[in-house]
Parts: sequence; C-alpha cells; structure tokens
Amino acid sequence: MEIAIYSAKPYEVPLFDAAAARAGHTLRYIEAKLSLATTELARGAPAVSLFVSDDGSAPVLRALHAGGTRLLALRSAGFNHVDIAEATRLGLTVARVPAYSPYAVAEHAIALMLTLNRKVHRAFARTREQNFALDGLMGFDMHAKTVGVIGTGKIGEVACGILRGFGCNILAFDPHPNPACLAMGVRYVPLAELYAASDIISVHCPLTPTTKHLINTAALAAMKPSVMIINTSRGGVIDTRALIAALKRGRVGAVGLDVYEEEGDLFFRDLSTAPLQDDVFVRLLTFPNVLITAHQGFFTREACEAIAQTTIDNVSAFSQGGATAVAASHLVTMKLITG
Repeated sequence: MEIAIYSAKPYEVPLFDAAAARAGHTLRYIEAKLSLATTELARGAPAVSLFVSDDGSAPVLRALHAGGTRLLALRSAGFNHVDIAEATRLGLTVARVPAYSPYAVAEHAIALMLTLNRKVHRAFARTREQNFALDGLMGFDMHAKTVGVIGTGKIGEVACGILRGFGCNILAFDPHPNPACLAMGVRYVPLAELYAASDIISVHCPLTPTTKHLINTAALAAMKPSVMIINTSRGGVIDTRALIAALKRGRVGAVGLDVYEEEGDLFFRDLSTAPLQDDVFVRLLTFPNVLITAHQGFFTREACEAIAQTTIDNVSAFSQGGATAVAASHLVTMKLITG
C-alpha cells in the first residue's frame, strides 16, 4: 500500500524506510504540512500519515477522501487535530500511535521541573558570560514536595514512578484511577484539592472538549502562589492568556511548557531569522520563570522508532483486513471521544 507522509522530517525517513521495506509498503514523503492547499499531493494514496501539526479539519478530510484516501495513520497519540466526526461520516479509518514511549514524555516533564527548580537554564547562560554568582539561583528539595499529576495514563504513570523516586507526595486527578498508580501510593483527589495542595502540577491528559482550558483563571487562582506548572500534553489544556495574567501578578512560581495552544504556526520550523507574529507567545518568552521547549517531549530514538513501526503496522493491518484488523487501542472512533 502507498502511504503519503505529510510533514515528513529528515530524522523520520530512515526509520520509515526500514519499517516500510519490511512490510512491503511504498512511501511518498511530503515535506509540506497537510492543509486544504496540499491535499492534491496525496491523490491516489490510500493511506495518509498526519503529524501533530497537520490540519485534519473537515474540508481537508473531504478532499483526501475524494482523492482516494481511506486510512489516516496518525503519528501521534493525540488526535485533537482531526475532525473525527467528519472522518466517521466519510468512512475514513483513523489510527494512532497510543503508546510510542511513555518514558520519553514523562522524563521530559521531569527535566523541565528540575531545570526550572534549580535554574539550570539561567546558570548555563551566566557561566557562559563568566558570571559565577549564585544570587537568584536558589531552588528547593524535591523530596517531600507535593506534586499534582493531572492524567494518569501510561505517561502519567511513569511520571508518578519517577516522582516517587524523588520522595515526593503525589496527588492525582483522573476519571479512571490507574491501579498501578494506586499501588505506588498515589492518592486520587478532586481537582480543587489538587490545585490547593500541590507545589508542582504536571499535566498529562489528552485535549478533549472536557479538558479544553482546564487550567483557566479560576484554576490558577485556586493554586498555591508559588506553584510550578508543567505541561507536556496539549497546549489547549491551558488558557494561555489566563496563564500570562497569573504570571504578571506573581501568582505562579514557574512554568514549563513543551506545548502551546497555537503551536501549529511556530513549532517544528526554524524561524530564527523571522520576526515572530504571535504576540501571546512573545509575551510568554519575556518571563524569566517560563521555560518553553518546542514539542520535543516525544523526541527520543526509542520513541521515534516506535512511532514509525506502529504507524506502518497500522497500515499493514488495515491493508490486510480493513478497520476491523487494526488494534482496537489504536483506532480513534467517536466512542473513544465521547465515552
């Protein structure tokens, strides 16, 4: 089966080439992002692979379907960039990569915590300028601090395990408590209690209508004034303007973001020679207690290999038996969203 791969990155090519060769698929690499203007580039390809920055809106899906596409093979666990209702109406199968490497994202979240806490990013800049003063670099012991984890799927579970190793007290919020987290002593509490008691809050939930702007003005007001907020899930879980307002008032101690609400026009591109057009993002960059990485939480060798292999496996299963042959945990359906 031929697969049109949008937003193809150089680091993906050898991984996909190897996986596709073993499965007997042919690949059509497309550097451009998927949009209504670029759908013609996939014409004739029964499978199209989307990255997190690609446009999976209804008009785009209709154009792909008209061009012969029957499978959308997402290279991500999240699927908020795809109009699932329209895909269902068109009869398009949507498959994702639900668990490429929970360690990659969880470890990145912890890296953001440690960097912000011990001011490593600021210390690095200082020492490069031969400034060896310690003023302003004091952190705190992670041991015995209370960390609130929102979302305890595979990634949240791994994060809880690492935090337990630091000796943290862990509170969690999730509609479906994870037995593995309960076994390690994680205590599930209502969001209000998590907000009020946590020294650090780490977000690991998907972006759904329920979690859109979950962290908003009211939530920020309910948190400790010195709270550290880490988000490696999806940018839309946090109301960015409300976050900026809280930062301006000194209500938040530190923020680590690997995702951003409007990242589609920024991340995964080199914009170092162009003025940034997103004034909200530019304002975020002005805060010394904000650390932003460009959606690189997934970016480990093991994770990228798993993404490529699982994507190809999803295509192979579809080509051999249609949607029913794809692993149920990999399929994205209206039931997954609403249930």
